[in-house]
Amino acid sequence: MTVTYSSKVANATFFGFHRLLLRWRGSIYKLLYREFLVFVLLYYILSFIYRWVLTDPQKRLFEKLSIYCDRYAEQIPVTFVLGFYVTLVVNRWWNQFQNLPWPDRLMFLISSCVQGQDEQGRLLRRTLMRYVNLTSLLIFRSVSTAVYKRFPTIDHVVDAGFMTSEERKIFEDLKSPHLKYWIPAVWFTNLASKARKEGRIQNSVDLQTILTEMNKFRTWCSTLFGYDWVGIPLVYTQVVTLAVYTFFLACIIGRQFLDPAQGYQGHDIDLYVPVFTLLQFFFYSGWLKVAEQLINPFGEDDDDFEANWCIDRNLQVSLMAVDEMHMNIPHMTKDIYWNEPDVRPPYTPASADYCIPSFLGSTTDMGVSEILQNEDVNANNPRGQATVLGRMRRLLSVQEPLELQIRPSFKRHSSDIPSVFSLGPDLHFHPSMEEKMQAHSRLNSHTHFYPLSTVREVSSTSPSPDALKRTPFPNNLPSIVLSEPQVEDVSDSESVTDSQSMRFGRLSPASKIKGNQQSVQESSQSSMSTAKSFPSPKERRKDLQQTSGTVDSSSQEKQQSQNHDS
Repeated sequence: MTVTYSSKVANATFFGFHRLLLRWRGSIYKLLYREFLVFVLLYYILSFIYRWVLTDPQKRLFEKLSIYCDRYAEQIPVTFVLGFYVTLVVNRWWNQFQNLPWPDRLMFLISSCVQGQDEQGRLLRRTLMRYVNLTSLLIFRSVSTAVYKRFPTIDHVVDAGFMTSEERKIFEDLKSPHLKYWIPAVWFTNLASKARKEGRIQNSVDLQTILTEMNKFRTWCSTLFGYDWVGIPLVYTQVVTLAVYTFFLACIIGRQFLDPAQGYQGHDIDLYVPVFTLLQFFFYSGWLKVAEQLINPFGEDDDDFEANWCIDRNLQVSLMAVDEMHMNIPHMTKDIYWNEPDVRPPYTPASADYCIPSFLGSTTDMGVSEILQNEDVNANNPRGQATVLGRMRRLLSVQEPLELQIRPSFKRHSSDIPSVFSLGPDLHFHPSMEEKMQAHSRLNSHTHFYPLSTVREVSSTSPSPDALKRTPFPNNLPSIVLSEPQVEDVSDSESVTDSQSMRFGRLSPASKIKGNQQSVQESSQSSMSTAKSFPSPKERRKDLQQTSGTVDSSSQEKQQSQNHDS
């Protein structure tokens, strides 16, 4: 008697559930219309008495009682109690469905493991499956009212073919005050052991597998019996029922429309029909009816389990599987995709839209060109690879601080690109171009780096054009770049158009090849001489002091000459 509507809601459409609201079988209207009519009748009887029967002093007293009931009725936790109760009932209902006894796994094992196509083998397999179905029938008789009405006595079980007269006599002779649904299970295990001794079951592994599966089947049956034996505590069911009906009893008094002339708060209009109170009753009482219908799914409600159908289906399918289908195998033939490595079943025109390519992972849509483009952007913009702090600055639009002095950081580097030093302006003095070139020549006289040297000093941070524009120092100070003497345009490097600036051309491809060949020939010598020729910090500090002294002396001479002119 289960109401199935899955095909009606297979697709989500506009107002897709509106068609379900007009169905009567299994609907909330069928369950609730009696209680709803009683509630409406009581409400209007009390409203008629208040409006036409009571005197004015009695009306004032009734109005106070109505306000009192309306105020304190909201303190009843109907939603909490009812919601928790319905959740418990629904979980219990679904667990019972998951433990319905199905003989399919047993019939597969018996059909494949119990050998013999003779009359005795056929009788053995059918008897084993009949014992399995008899076990489930005895359980259904004890928990389902619909099954008990169909098989009220053991005679009806014998007449239906689940039990023979001899088996009935043995069943009744076994005196036990408890439910005897387990007796057919014992017959099954004994008969399976006998079949193993007779060679019908070829090895003990098959016997063990069959007995293990039979124990699972018996567990399903005992679980249903346990749910029927131990239900939800009665006290909880009583609390929920009393909470719901007490709340609506208070609503019959407290939700009355009072005289607007009295000026009570919330009673400014008289509508005669309590629309939202009726909806509230419909929802809460319907919620309680859901719990009443699902608390025992083996009854005769519209949405209860079809236990009688389960009995009929299990008996017919299991006997066919172990008898008619035993070793009845179709002749093997080549399938239509025998010589096709790429198997693609056809689609009908109605289902052509469902032919989609295989999912190969979420990163498949990412092109390799995008990844390489991001790498090129990061390589061309080293400051774009900033830390999290730099990214937060860009996100918050925070202006970067002025770069006072660029302090080169040194790292080990191995490549064929010449070493580059980017020296920023000093805070204390501003040497001229000639003085800087003299200092550069002294520094360069101590060290000579080959392209393939193993140890190099490379400035990993170079000032950006924007940073140089923001520096508070004069812009006429050039940045010295040390490179190989081989350039494309020598005239540019030798002729200095501006006394305060210097340009160096890029390396030509021929010079790069020549430099690489020379570096390969001298790689072994450079790796040994680099450590020796590398200037120490003391020597550099001494050179810088000499440079600063020279600058100071030149500055004094200029100052004296200016004073003399003045």
